[in-house]
Amino acid sequence: MSRVRKILLISFALVLLSQIPFAYRRYRLRQLSAAIESVNSSRSIENTAEFVEYKGVVHVHSFLGGHSSGTFQEIISAAQANNLNFVVMTEHVESDINTAQMTLSGMHGGVLFINGNEVKTSTDDRLLSIPGDGNLSTSPAPSTSVVVTNTHSRAALSFVAYPTEFKSWNEGFDGIEVYNVFTNSKRINLVLAFFDALWSQRAYPDLLFANYLERPSENLKKWDELTTTRKVVAIAGNDSHSNIGLQVHDGSGKVLVGVQLDPYTTSFRLVRIHVLVPSRGVSGANAVTSEALIAALRQGHCFIGFDLLGDTSGFRFEAVNSKGRRIQGDEIPFEPGTQLKVAMPVASRILIFRNGEVFLDESGVKLKEVTLTERGSYRVEVNLPQLGKLTSSAPWIISNPIYVR
Repeated sequence: MSRVRKILLISFALVLLSQIPFAYRRYRLRQLSAAIESVNSSRSIENTAEFVEYKGVVHVHSFLGGHSSGTFQEIISAAQANNLNFVVMTEHVESDINTAQMTLSGMHGGVLFINGNEVKTSTDDRLLSIPGDGNLSTSPAPSTSVVVTNTHSRAALSFVAYPTEFKSWNEGFDGIEVYNVFTNSKRINLVLAFFDALWSQRAYPDLLFANYLERPSENLKKWDELTTTRKVVAIAGNDSHSNIGLQVHDGSGKVLVGVQLDPYTTSFRLVRIHVLVPSRGVSGANAVTSEALIAALRQGHCFIGFDLLGDTSGFRFEAVNSKGRRIQGDEIPFEPGTQLKVAMPVASRILIFRNGEVFLDESGVKLKEVTLTERGSYRVEVNLPQLGKLTSSAPWIISNPIYVR
């Protein structure tokens, strides 16, 4: 055998050996897919007449604000494919055009769209303004204080985006994006991601992300600090751009060949906001108005659901005493006998936090009631150990707090 042939055979063998880990990672995704199917098939929930649950995504970009070539029709179609009730657009502000006015707003294809902005301030803070405002596109960039004041003057909402880069913590913003898909994705090893995509993208385009899903511990710690003194609503940001991949276009812009790793259809499945809107006045599955949705978000009547790992619809967290019943986002006066009640769609591992410290950690629980002995800010995280090692420490549900004062 010639030397060249030996080198070629050895090189080929090394290439094959290098692919064994990725073949195994694909096998793990197949196992995870089967486990998720089992979770979804075993769901059962309590019917709650007081609230209607709406699921949607926040922090979505189109071609309007740069960094994306995504069209409105692609976004609408992706929302329909995911059976979403709402999508909050957060177009980057532009000096010459009002992107909040030009983006999707109102009902399209049976989905409610809210026309927000992502604003970069003079100190490089980033805020989501919901709904947005053309006045935020002034040059030079507005201060963080001006953005927050602007949103409050319009009865709009301001959420901190990218908390690890944020500086102006004393401003009166409404909430914080404790989880962001793009921020999580920045930790991905690109070489691993490339070969994972080669092996698994066609079969498991959504579950590919499960290889990299992490609990946002640093952001949760900061949020817990904030909620010990005031209400701060937590949301997750999909940060959808549909701009990761490799494509070849013809002169008209039509895609000739390529692969898209983050189409809206995929990114809308990773994480969602589930909002609880009072049922009074609601007459249909998609009858929610932007005003009602924004009011519920402002109150913190919502939770973060990593629906990639299983449908989180039906999760409930409430407190009860002689003063009444309150849900996540609400305050309730402390008194002896005050109870927390947590209901999950399936048996899960539940962690209840008080002022950022683990108050209860219990597995195999579908319904949990706890009698409180002290005041505090209480919130819930839920995991699914039954999905296996790959996602055993990944969050499935992150609730907003109940403030027991």
